Amino acid sequence: MKNFVIPSHDEAERIAESIYKDIERRVKASPPDVNPISMASTFLKNCIAQTCGKCVPCRVGLGKLDNLIESVLDGEADASTVDTIRDTALNIRSSADCAIGFEAADMVYRGTLAYWDEYLAMAEGKPRKQERMPIPCVSRCPAHVMIPGYLALTGAGRYEDALRLIRKDNPFPAVCGLICEHPCEKRCRRNMLDDAINIRGIKRFAYDHAEPTPPPAKAEPTGRKIAVIGGGPSGLTAAYYLSLMGHSVTVFERRAKLGGMMRYGIPNYRLPRELLDEEIAHILSVGIDVKYNSSLGEDISMEQLDKEYDGLYISIGAHGSKSLGIAGEELEGVYSAVELLKGIGDDYHPDYKGKNVVIIGGGNVAMDVTRTAMRLGAASVTCVYRRRIQDMTALPEEVEGALAEGCEIITLYAPLEIEGGADGKVKSLKARRQMAGSIGGDGRPKPVGIEGDDIDIPADIIISAIGQAVEEHLIKPGETVMEGMTVSGGDCVSGPATVILAIAAGKQAAELIDRELGFKHKIEVEVDIPYAAVSDSSLCGRADMTERKANERKNDFEEIENGLNLAEAMQESGRCLRCDHYGLGAFLKGGAA
Repeated sequence: MKNFVIPSHDEAERIAESIYKDIERRVKASPPDVNPISMASTFLKNCIAQTCGKCVPCRVGLGKLDNLIESVLDGEADASTVDTIRDTALNIRSSADCAIGFEAADMVYRGTLAYWDEYLAMAEGKPRKQERMPIPCVSRCPAHVMIPGYLALTGAGRYEDALRLIRKDNPFPAVCGLICEHPCEKRCRRNMLDDAINIRGIKRFAYDHAEPTPPPAKAEPTGRKIAVIGGGPSGLTAAYYLSLMGHSVTVFERRAKLGGMMRYGIPNYRLPRELLDEEIAHILSVGIDVKYNSSLGEDISMEQLDKEYDGLYISIGAHGSKSLGIAGEELEGVYSAVELLKGIGDDYHPDYKGKNVVIIGGGNVAMDVTRTAMRLGAASVTCVYRRRIQDMTALPEEVEGALAEGCEIITLYAPLEIEGGADGKVKSLKARRQMAGSIGGDGRPKPVGIEGDDIDIPADIIISAIGQAVEEHLIKPGETVMEGMTVSGGDCVSGPATVILAIAAGKQAAELIDRELGFKHKIEVEVDIPYAAVSDSSLCGRADMTERKANERKNDFEEIENGLNLAEAMQESGRCLRCDHYGLGAFLKGGAA
């Protein structure tokens, strides 16, 4: 009998692997204003260590390029050195034999284009413009909420103060505590140690445990009247802050209820309507007037607005749908995701019992519709996406949730044609096999169709969720249409985006309108943030929120997520490194200043 042994990793290899992971965590947690030239040098050294050394551009050129960058960091260069760096990188990119050399040189070349002025300043020994790096989570939050502050306040049990601090920059703490994509967590410095803080979870915990808090005191009336077109997250945010600044604000909403895509685009199981109504009631409590069922161009004209108001904010959102552009779209049983979710927002639940439902798309809206179809009683729910599952723009937790609830996701198939029966109704979706091709500008592979490799997916209902469109017949985004101050913002300018981005646009619009009308109001709240204590806490796992069981939640529209409990919230808030107090030290040579 012969024995064999599978060799295990020795201690040195295990330590090396842990170092690689540490480096990866630190790179992911690097703050937005980290010295880009230091970063270029660090990455270049890593690339040099990985080259095979067979071609001269890699073996010699990358080393020379690194020496040039080092001379810039040491302040021993001049403008001609920066020119040489750019030209050398371009030559290596053109002549390297493999992707390792090409990508290393391309990274340096693109850096010289983006940070040319910074290269020149550092080459001449001048200090960086930014004397202190921003707080990573705050700078990554589109609304720039003071995150370390409300984490500390929540940890101290001062939930009402935490909400006051959040609402200084974001009037929707409960909404964002449930459905925000939490970009703040991507650069959380805690990533360098273990894992990002559950910032969204703490925001929700603070809201759930706080007593109702009144809005900040309003400024003295200015006598100026502002009209806001659209009562979604962007319009309501602008109205809230403009009203606090002392302006008289009227919101024109074409539907019977406020909320925009928060109400008509996000299902109740993710964002309960009663909670949304609470948030809207708080915003309206500052004295905002609302004209419901008022559509621009039908119930009110631009001439009227020009005559009656001193300023206008247009935030009509992106409530239109995009066409698939394939045969069969006109068949009975083909709908858009926007159409379905609008109906759900108005409490109309179509009966999908016993039907095969196919959804086309790979974003968060596609996942919302996929999971909604399951809750409407569909016999089967299939989401078809033309790229790989890792290329989906939907949040990973949304994809995982859909799969757990019994939905199927077919990847690398693109819709080719919708086939119908003799009765004019949908019968199936014909889809063509795709292959991941070259990487596009968005960092995702472009799908390439494979001729002759088609499938037919049985379908009674097909829902298109490939994107939303701005209804430009209402207003041309960005166009000045009044003699007074006019601003367009939110989805009608940026295109379909997230709630937090819409909130940020509304906040910025309020500041812009206020300034253009001759004022400089600042929204202030009197909240004393707890002092940051020195902590040497050990590494600690992140407390994630749980969800109701999949076989239970898929049968109703009740909220699916369970909030943090007291112990979890206290642990999470205690993990904050308080970058607002301790700031950021040097990342590498060149540092933060």
